[in-house]
Amino acid sequence: MIGESSKSVGFLGKLKEKVTPPNVHVSVTLKKQFFSIGENLEGAVQILPSEEVDCDEIRCEIACTERVRKVKRVYSPSLKKEVEQEVWDSAVLFSSKPQLSGPAHLSQGVALSFPFSVPIPPHLPPSMKSLDRRVEWSLKGVVAVKGRPDAASKTVELVVVPRELAQQPQPSTVTCKYCGTFYSQSLDRCPNCGAPRTA
Repeated sequence: MIGESSKSVGFLGKLKEKVTPPNVHVSVTLKKQFFSIGENLEGAVQILPSEEVDCDEIRCEIACTERVRKVKRVYSPSLKKEVEQEVWDSAVLFSSKPQLSGPAHLSQGVALSFPFSVPIPPHLPPSMKSLDRRVEWSLKGVVAVKGRPDAASKTVELVVVPRELAQQPQPSTVTCKYCGTFYSQSLDRCPNCGAPRTA
């Protein structure tokens, strides 16, 4: 009876693992507030595991999505005639998933930082929002573990500007020597790990 009970608990534990992502806090920091078309998107993915876990890879996922508002004629069963309806057509203009680390053992409580530098293709449009068209750039960090859902950061909306606007000055940043986070030089402490600024 006890053996059957422990088998049941073991089965439920494995089932739970398959439907829950690893307990790893993932966040993304950027080196600048905005980037221009044609330059490198630079930043870092920070991870802080709350459990021991073997991951397959650590990556970031970058996407550029265009949404265009259109008016289409559709048949309305209730009115028994065609009516005009507003719809948003969506298309992915760019998608990239650069690997920052291959298979690795993540130790509980040990913070790690993985820098990235990904070129923004020069032929793509910058961020924009208008009444009938939107171009959105997004970024997130991902820890992938075989057989389990990914642990991922919140999706960060990027500000990508035309090349000529990139000449405007941006606030200076420093890099935390403990966790690798980029943050404004005006702050005394790292907003990610709380360590005092050393430079």
